[in-house]
Amino acid sequence: MPTSSASTTDASKPAAATGGVQSLERAFDLLERMADAGGEVGLSELSASSGLPLPTIHRLMRTLVACGYVRQQPNRRYSLGPRLIRLGESASRLLGTWARPYLARLVEETGETANMALLDGDEIVYVAQVPSKHSMRMFTEVGRRVLPHSTGVGKALLAHTPAEEVRALLARTGMPAATEKTITTPDGFLEALEQVRRVGYAVDDNEQEIGVRCLAVSVPNSPTAAAVSISGPAGRVTEAATERIVPILLEVAQDLSVALANSGPGQG
Repeated sequence: MPTSSASTTDASKPAAATGGVQSLERAFDLLERMADAGGEVGLSELSASSGLPLPTIHRLMRTLVACGYVRQQPNRRYSLGPRLIRLGESASRLLGTWARPYLARLVEETGETANMALLDGDEIVYVAQVPSKHSMRMFTEVGRRVLPHSTGVGKALLAHTPAEEVRALLARTGMPAATEKTITTPDGFLEALEQVRRVGYAVDDNEQEIGVRCLAVSVPNSPTAAAVSISGPAGRVTEAATERIVPILLEVAQDLSVALANSGPGQG
């Protein structure tokens, strides 16, 4: 994340993005830094990472606390506040709405059910789905939450997360077996993530549900970590089908990335 010190911010941003809105930019930058730090930080940590002086940070945080977007803990540290939850939920729904035309294209070109999922804390949450037109098809309820270790989207979303962070997440969630094929050890899951990095896509091979195979890729440069996937019967989502489907997945994920960067599919 770029340094937000006054010397770099004023010099590098166009005039329309500085001046009257500089405090707003700084406030959002601090919120993002808090999220990157796990949601709770001290003022000195924010000062060190942002380059802003402590009095400036204190003033901004006082305003964010008053608005409910940050709360001060008894230990004097600051954490992300509850009002952000409503904003996040609304943004997730909107993200799913934007994604639907791209998921529909996936269904049209692959024949299988298409999904979009986000990493929300330690869990995967499905935010959009377009079902296959086959009579035998997969269905995942939008809003459903699952653990990352047994899903293709979970692997796609965690593939580039540092190993120590992945191990910490798995320690918090546990690794219960959904089927006999579920990966249930941290080392096994890290090996699977290495495979994702090597080939560029993730596979859930009967790991969440017997008879179901899923292929997933992350959405590049998404404003929040997101992945798209297709899921179908293992008899249809074969190795041969995978060779055909993965390039389509990658292309759709890239097009969705461009659309999100331009604030919506209509501009992408």
